[in-house]
Amino acid sequence: MAEKNLFEELKDVLQDFKDFLDANVPTIRPAIQALASLIPQVTDLIDKLIDLMNSLKAEIDKLDVSAIPGLDEVSSFTTKIGTFLDTAESLLPDQSSTINDVRSVANVITGLPSLDDVKAEIEALIDAIVAHLNSLKP
Repeated sequence: MAEKNLFEELKDVLQDFKDFLDANVPTIRPAIQALASLIPQVTDLIDKLIDLMNSLKAEIDKLDVSAIPGLDEVSSFTTKIGTFLDTAESLLPDQSSTINDVRSVANVITGLPSLDDVKAEIEALIDAIVAHLNSLKP
């Protein structure tokens, strides 16, 4: 089975978060509101989470990969970089920070060809999560 790319993982994490909220908002809403009266930062936490969700959605929305020629080949290239980094990491332990930086960028690029397949789902999940989070605010 092929390893999931960054965007598929993001979709899965968002789906799990949304499913949790779908099932638990009625239970946690009163608790959040009671906590907010004791710890006002709870409202800030929700607001900052909403801001992060909206920022993530804006970044995903900006990514239009359909017109990039050779994207599949670049994705294969970055997959090979990942394989190389896995091997190099053992031989260059003091370069782990650089290796992780390169791996992070390569992982984003590797997943780009599938972005168009999951982009609308990711954006819809973010919208649903934001709606739930707004409903939790006192």
